[in-house]
Amino acid sequence: MLLKKYIFICVLSLSTLFSNSQDINKLIDKAEVERIEKTLAADDMMGRRPFTSGIDKAAAFIASEFKKAKLDFFPGLTGYEQSFLMYKPRFTSASGNINDTSVLQDNIIAITTTDSLLVNERSNYTRLRIDSSLDLMKEASRLLKEKKNYIIFVDSFHTKNFTRLRRFKRETFKMNNSVLFILTQQNPLKYSFDIKHEITTQALQNVAAFIPGKTKPDEFVIFSAHYDHLGTGKQNAAGDSIFNGANDDAAGTTAVISLANYFNKLKSNDRTLIFVAFTAEESGGFGSRYFSTQINPDKVVAMFNLEMIGTESKWGKNSAYITGFEKSDMGKILQKNLEGSAFKFKPDPYPKDNLFYRSDNSTLAALGVPAHTISTSKMDSEKYYHSQDDEVETLDLINMTEVIKAIALSSKTIISGKDTPTRVEKL
Repeated sequence: MLLKKYIFICVLSLSTLFSNSQDINKLIDKAEVERIEKTLAADDMMGRRPFTSGIDKAAAFIASEFKKAKLDFFPGLTGYEQSFLMYKPRFTSASGNINDTSVLQDNIIAITTTDSLLVNERSNYTRLRIDSSLDLMKEASRLLKEKKNYIIFVDSFHTKNFTRLRRFKRETFKMNNSVLFILTQQNPLKYSFDIKHEITTQALQNVAAFIPGKTKPDEFVIFSAHYDHLGTGKQNAAGDSIFNGANDDAAGTTAVISLANYFNKLKSNDRTLIFVAFTAEESGGFGSRYFSTQINPDKVVAMFNLEMIGTESKWGKNSAYITGFEKSDMGKILQKNLEGSAFKFKPDPYPKDNLFYRSDNSTLAALGVPAHTISTSKMDSEKYYHSQDDEVETLDLINMTEVIKAIALSSKTIISGKDTPTRVEKL
């Protein structure tokens, strides 16, 4: 009797999976995947580099796909574009003195998005010192993350590396604090500094949409990818100067659009589904970093970040890996939902590359979200990675379509609310 019951359950499970597969074959097909992929990786997108007309054109296309599917706007937006500003400071002048003795301009570095700074011992700045026993760059990085006003006197022992602090003077979000580094042997109580920058701003935009959950609208499942790439560069031997980024990451973005269409047609999600194409991943992960400030991480139960899924994995077809597999049980849930199919999810085979913290999943993962990247990229032998030859013709679009289907099917119990992945340990 128990054997019959077990056989019945197995048959029912396989028939359900088969039925779902039949439905998905009608809703996600290679022709549509190819159409989206070819549009995103076309030469007229000019490599989708941030702050170019090419990436603006790509964003408009993604938004048009969301509009065509009649997806809802991300909460708080009046369209699909989630715009934000990047601030870029250009140093113009610096002067100062310590104990009434002038300080050379080259010995003053300010990390700020404020155009004019006047700082003295009475200013609301915490005074610190980096002495010869500390690693200058590591200590500076740590203090910058604290987002406090600091004036930091750097021991002359670090003279050789002091100018390296200028690496932190790059595009960033609006800072509500400033950090001054002063190279000096002294640890003064009396000082005064006048520092000026020219601040310019440039707009970036993610593209986001969502499908409200039926019974658990305040629990979110995110499907994401970055749509930016490297733009154009020197011509290669074939005379090609465009870094099309077909696999990196037009492939992931194609998957996000395909999954949005699929789930919107099913209209059966109990949890709210969010679909987002991030900008500026290649230049610092700014898109996902901004997005993480616009959502409550405690409400995000899972994040599927899709990165470079257009080529076969090291195990061949019908397989992909999940970064940070051991950091939550999300991977096991996905594997369980694919039992009886030919597709297999595997743990990340490249642990030394630290991929879990190298993609757009990392910001929300650091906040405790089970946020994982799914990829097929062979990190030890991906021939066209970051080259002008990363074009649609190098992709296996049939296998890529199967990867997208596997993601859709494996996520079903998370979307339905039946399964909730364990949280990732916060950083």
